[in-house]
Formats: sequence, C-alpha cells, structure tokens
Amino acid sequence: MRWNRFTIKTKTEVEDLIVAALADIGIEGVEIVDKQPLSEEDVRQMFVDILPEGPADDGIAYLNFYLDEKEAADEILEKVRRELEALSAFCDIGEGTIERSQTEDKDWINNWKEYFHQFAVDDILIVPSWEEVKEEDKDRLILRIDPGTAFGTGMHETTQLCIRQLKKYVRPGSRLLDVGTGSGILGIVALKLGASYVMGTDLDPCAVHAVEENQEANAIPTGVFEIFIGNIIDEEEMQKKAGFASYDLVTANILADVLVPLTPVIAGHLKPGGLYITSGILENKEETVRQAVEDAGLRILEVTRQGEWVSVTAKKPPMEDGQ
Repeated sequence: MRWNRFTIKTKTEVEDLIVAALADIGIEGVEIVDKQPLSEEDVRQMFVDILPEGPADDGIAYLNFYLDEKEAADEILEKVRRELEALSAFCDIGEGTIERSQTEDKDWINNWKEYFHQFAVDDILIVPSWEEVKEEDKDRLILRIDPGTAFGTGMHETTQLCIRQLKKYVRPGSRLLDVGTGSGILGIVALKLGASYVMGTDLDPCAVHAVEENQEANAIPTGVFEIFIGNIIDEEEMQKKAGFASYDLVTANILADVLVPLTPVIAGHLKPGGLYITSGILENKEETVRQAVEDAGLRILEVTRQGEWVSVTAKKPPMEDGQ
C-alpha cells in the first residue's frame, strides 16, 4: 500500500506547538526532521557506539505525517491548514507550507536486517538469527545476536575492542557488570567465555527485550544475565541493585563524556583487583578518559586501538595496594 505523506516546513522553535496542534485533530506519530544539536542531557544518556554529528542548525524543521489512501486526506489537510493559520496569529511558524508526496508502505523496524550479516571478531563468529552457520564454521565460538531496536551488533570498532579485552581477561566464574548493555552482546560473550553472572544496565527499555531474545538464542540459562533500566551514575537504587565491590569485570562501551562521571561510580562496584574495560573513546578524548580513570584510583593496564577508536583497560588495586 502507498501512503500520502505531508511535510510541513516550519521553525524548530515551534515544532512542539505544531505537533500538539496536529494531535488535537487526530494526527499522531509525527516525524520531526531538524538539525538541532543534542542537548547535554541527550549526550549523557546516549549509551551508544557513535555520537552522531550533523550539520549546523539552520532553525528549520520538517514535520512529516502520513495518511493512508482510504483516509479523507483533503478534509484532514484543510483542518491542518486552519491550525497552522491559527498558530501563525500569535507566533512565527516560518513558511508554514505543506508539501504532499507518496511513499511505499515499508517494514521500517526490520529493514536494517538487509545490512547485517554474519562476521568474525578473531575466532568468535557473530551470526544473526536469519542466517545459517556454514559447515566450516561450526567449530568456532558462535554468538547469535539480533540487535533489534537496541544498540549493539558487534560490527563497530568500539564493541570489537571490548570483545577482545573480554577474551583476554574473563576467567571461569567471573562476575561482570555491563553498563550500556544494548543488545547484550558483551554480556553474552563473557558468559560464553566462562563468566558465571552478568548484570546489565541501560537507559533504553528496548534493551530488555533484545537481551531476553539474545539470551534465548544463545541458550543462556535463566538468572545468569539480568538487565535493569536506569542510570547507574546518579540513581542510588540502581547502584544498590548492582552491589558494591561485587564484580571482577566492568565493561562500559560508552561515549567519553559519559565515561568521565561514570568511572568514579564504577570503581566502587569493582572487587579489589577487578578490571574496568572501557571503549567508545575517540582518539582526541583518550587523555580525558585516562585522567578520569586515574583520578578514580584505578591503574591503567593497557590502551588498545582500532581505527580512530580507543579502549582503556584499568585495574582496581588489590586491598593491600589500595591505600
């Protein structure tokens, strides 16, 4: 089925007003396209591999809404024009023009699958659920990972840096805290390598479903991988759930600007002698993260690199060295 798409050209400062006005006449699910930079709060909450960088904000917003061919588009469009005219009487809505076009009915949730295929990180093969493992690969360590609407396929350099560090440092029975869990890939790698328990935290509720599906796909037993939604940096309840001095390893594949306030918190969750594996650090932020790690009383063991990305691995001093 084809859809009628209507695009309102307006100003970013009034986009919320127009979205509210559209909702009043029954139009929901409005798509906003603008060039507004991320707020400080957005940046703090983006537990992702890459920080999007866009063009400079030009103050223009495009608001898209969709009507199917059976809806009375002309009647609805007339209501929209009246709402825009009413708004323009007391605020500047810019051009306020409406452009009409058509678009195909697509499965936007699943379209990303055509770009994600099995690949290897050294001797670990990461395979999506819709692909078969080749006969020659069946003796490798296989991970079944579908990111779905949560972040983390393992394809990005930052995730691969963490995976290689987990291969190096996970021991049988290790307990792992994974901050910014996403699809759960790092926790599942750790469990496959012999860890006994993983606690994950994330800000995105979509991560819960993604982790549950990937646990099942990898035959991870119930109870050994738990995920909680919340911000461990400043939520005391989340910190209590994690437990203090409880983990042999902590992974944080997060932006450098989040690692800075996160690191002193994480130091409290590591056991004496525990390891802190960070990634998501651009080269020009390496010194900032190194300083945060050292200020938290951790000792840097090694720095690894892939492309323009950096991973810092540090150790919490054993009890006798921690004075």
